[in-house]
Amino acid sequence: MEEERFLESIDPELAEFIKAKINSFTRWDILKLLYSNPHTVDTAERIARQCGRPVESVIRELEGMVRDGLLEMHLVAGIPVYSLSKNPSARQLIEKFLEACRNRQVRVRVVYHILKSREVSFGEG
Repeated sequence: MEEERFLESIDPELAEFIKAKINSFTRWDILKLLYSNPHTVDTAERIARQCGRPVESVIRELEGMVRDGLLEMHLVAGIPVYSLSKNPSARQLIEKFLEACRNRQVRVRVVYHILKSREVSFGEG
């Protein structure tokens, strides 16, 4: 309930982005990494190492982020490599999200949102 009120109080486009696309800390880490290095094109293994996350969970998130239009995947010598989407509206939303996260209150709410979405996932097991 409190999360919904908070999301209603921010830019509707940003609120929808958070609800629909930011459902794990791994996704958040991947976005921060690739946004900070916008020309990066790298393998899941290297992205996982740079984020300090297990490769399996990073691969799962990278695949989902490609489906969600946040990232692009290309094959280089048969190996998948990932980069930020070149889609201007996707990049603008990513930038808006990461800029909003400079605010402590926003970060706390995003953490709460991720934990609540994980709670639902665990409860459905």
